[in-house]
Amino acid sequence: MDSLPNRLEGKVAIVTGGASGIGESTVRLFTKYGAKVVIADVQDDLGVALCNDLVSESGDNVIYVHCDVTQESDVKNAVDTAVSKFGKLDIMFNNAGIPGNLDFKILESDSENFKRVFEVNTFGSFLGAKHAARVMIPARRGVILFTSSSASVVSGESPHSYTVSKHAVVGLMKNLCVELGQYGIRVNCISPGSVSTPLLTNAMGLEKAAVDDILCAASVLKEVVPTAEDIAEAAVYLGSDASKFVSGINLVVDGAYSTTNPTYTKIIKQTFEALGKKT
Repeated sequence: MDSLPNRLEGKVAIVTGGASGIGESTVRLFTKYGAKVVIADVQDDLGVALCNDLVSESGDNVIYVHCDVTQESDVKNAVDTAVSKFGKLDIMFNNAGIPGNLDFKILESDSENFKRVFEVNTFGSFLGAKHAARVMIPARRGVILFTSSSASVVSGESPHSYTVSKHAVVGLMKNLCVELGQYGIRVNCISPGSVSTPLLTNAMGLEKAAVDDILCAASVLKEVVPTAEDIAEAAVYLGSDASKFVSGINLVVDGAYSTTNPTYTKIIKQTFEALGKKT
């Protein structure tokens, strides 16, 4: 096991959607553990601010590149910039994603929104993997990571567009881990449960504290508030040599939420309470 402070020492990483939320937390943790990082995002002000914030700690080991993951030229440029600036690419974390509209009923779903969500979440991940593989195959090493979602293992709780896009990301990961394994390239997914990132709070139209209260009330694992840093720690593990023989997994980080359906227990409790019985 490598020493914790230097577990990513010498690694070069790209984090798409790296300017905020899970991406920002991952960038901060990657640099803390010694990696050189390219922040790739469309949020230029946030990306530059994060980069400047980390310069005092990491010197010129963090750079920002504008990258719309739905544009192949942007993704190619991000990969080429990483190789040009730092000499190689070890970790490609395809993290950029959007929730889209909260359309839960198929008859009320907007078709253009569905296409847009799929374009960002799935096609964007495909492009990131494609151009990472372009430089990793000749090097015969590398790690490709994707942010999927607990929506890939839990049904009926997320909009159709988002759920489909995240299932597709897991399918892409599984195909790629087989194809690219012969080149020593590991490919894995991280599937977060709900975390009060700006992406979720903005979609729900609630303050972070209110969202945290909801998440804690619904959580299976109590006494813990889920954070973006928890997902970033999973990315550090999968990007480091500590997981050198781990490939093809969908690592669900949701405090066991996806292991159970609480509806039956909830209805029983409500029924017994109405009847004045104890459960």
